[in-house]
Amino acid sequence: MTDAPTEPDAELEPRVWLVPTPVGNLGDITLRAVEVLRGADAVACEDTRRSGALLSHLGIRKPLVRLDAHTMGRAAAVLEKHPRLAYVSDAGTPGISDPGAELVQAAIEADIPVEVLPGATAFVPALVLSGLPTGRFTFEGFLPRSGRERKERLEAVATRAETSVLYESPHRLAATLRDLAGVCGPERAASVTRELSKKFEETVRGTLDDLAAHFAGEVKGEIVLVVDGHAASVEPASPEAYRAEAAALAAGGHAARDIRDLLMARGLRKNDAYALALQVTSAASPGHETS
Repeated sequence: MTDAPTEPDAELEPRVWLVPTPVGNLGDITLRAVEVLRGADAVACEDTRRSGALLSHLGIRKPLVRLDAHTMGRAAAVLEKHPRLAYVSDAGTPGISDPGAELVQAAIEADIPVEVLPGATAFVPALVLSGLPTGRFTFEGFLPRSGRERKERLEAVATRAETSVLYESPHRLAATLRDLAGVCGPERAASVTRELSKKFEETVRGTLDDLAAHFAGEVKGEIVLVVDGHAASVEPASPEAYRAEAAALAAGGHAARDIRDLLMARGLRKNDAYALALQVTSAASPGHETS
């Protein structure tokens, strides 16, 4: 095989291609992806060793340029040197939870046309495999590791009516499942898919409590976590039931913020949940800190 340019490349104008690569099974590479990789001046990537192995498997020899989260600042210089540039991430579609989106912005600023090829991605198969509603969903990507932003994102998942899809690393999966069970309620339906398209592909479905117990030990592989929306899994309670539950939590010593989160997980709107939490904690302990 020769690395001849493909038909769209015959004009030899500057262009950036975002080329999806397999998330596991190398057979998932598309014919068009191979053609574009052959016709590009160079291939930019997150990891030259990993992408070099893929190109070698495909019989393609091209200059490899590292463009990851730490080196994306030199994207303009790379585009100037290699005006017909293909970009691949470690796996899946570039621009989804990786620096590919920044390369697109750099190309647009340089007035260079951008093409995004359709192809492999992890979250769509995992969403379908979950068995949860797919008509509307929100892709959360990776959650922040800690802090206020993580709490806010977890709360968003808990109160969202549609399905949520998240990426997570193996060593943080158990903690994230526990955190989600805390804000969504332990009975919220969810699924975990790992090692998509590989020999040991696995999808486990159940409640967040079940999944937290199942994945409490060592976990390997790329992880996609899918969480049901609250409207599908929680029947809104009556105002009296919410108040009784909130009062019981306050009597048990729970802080207003914790009560708010639990009420939201039961289907109560955020503002109403917070107002009720303040009321019951003040009644239970005058002068109690509520923030």
